[in-house]
Amino acid sequence: MLITTHSYARAGLIGNPSDGYFGKTISFSFADFSARITLYETPELGFVPGDVDDATFASVDELLQEVHLFGYYGGIRLLKAVTKIFVLHCREAGIALPSRNFTVRYACDIPRLVGLSGSSAICTAMLKALMRFYRVSIPRETAPTLCLMAERDELGIQCGLQDRVIQMYDGLVYMDFDCGLIERTGHGRYEPLDPALLPRLYISYDPLRAEISGVYHQKIRVLFEEKKPDVLAAMSEFADLAAKAREALLSRHPERLPALMNANFDLRDRVFKVADANRRMVQTARSVGCAAKFAGSGGAIVGICEDDVQYARLVSVMSAIGCTTIRPAIATKAES
Repeated sequence: MLITTHSYARAGLIGNPSDGYFGKTISFSFADFSARITLYETPELGFVPGDVDDATFASVDELLQEVHLFGYYGGIRLLKAVTKIFVLHCREAGIALPSRNFTVRYACDIPRLVGLSGSSAICTAMLKALMRFYRVSIPRETAPTLCLMAERDELGIQCGLQDRVIQMYDGLVYMDFDCGLIERTGHGRYEPLDPALLPRLYISYDPLRAEISGVYHQKIRVLFEEKKPDVLAAMSEFADLAAKAREALLSRHPERLPALMNANFDLRDRVFKVADANRRMVQTARSVGCAAKFAGSGGAIVGICEDDVQYARLVSVMSAIGCTTIRPAIATKAES
């Protein structure tokens, strides 16, 4: 039996980075890029190296560039961690797994480490494959938490629930990470929204702006746990922006979104001091009248274009600073 699953790239429309800090966000997945898992039954358990487990290089300089951009770690560790958490979850839930082994391969064309959630896509696609292989049903609201546990608890990666939620739900989702609810149930409140409510979106990314997002989130985590007043206030304000954006979408007033998205980035820059190269991406997009904010932790931005003329101008100015720009195709559950 050959099993193939996908998880798609995601962009935080608004509210990030409050998802790891009991905030609120809206996020969408888009089918332009994906992580793909292929899993099949074999006598032994096997994990095949993929395209982010590079071990062969053309030169020492290429090795140095690779390590500088992406570090020393590949994707196999993600597959192993998700498998461990899945098995432990099943045992704790009293679910007997059949005595079957598998070999798993993965591939991922999501631009690496630019805030479009390539690592979590590998994890969520792996969990989908394990559920199908072992014929186990895990509630949709619980599955993202298992993926979070694999990355955060097993691998020490600082991250939040947002990416894993949208990659398990797909489409467009409003997420409320209410502290009390998470402490009681292990998950937040997730509300799928109609993607048709969205205005014209774009995503622009710089492949050379790669940065391990866990490093950024570790810094925020320290400040949050120290209860810095400006950080606590910022997380509340990020959440409020997401709630206002949800109201704007549901009341069919998308014209309110640009100001809210711009405010999201401006708040982030004011409190957390965005790197100059990342700020330049936002400023360049805004120079042609487009709203712009981070799609994740930096390296990619998401925003709104009013029409084709403005989009053409955006593509031109972003290309001039080394960025690729696309109009994302919102993913649907049927595509996963």
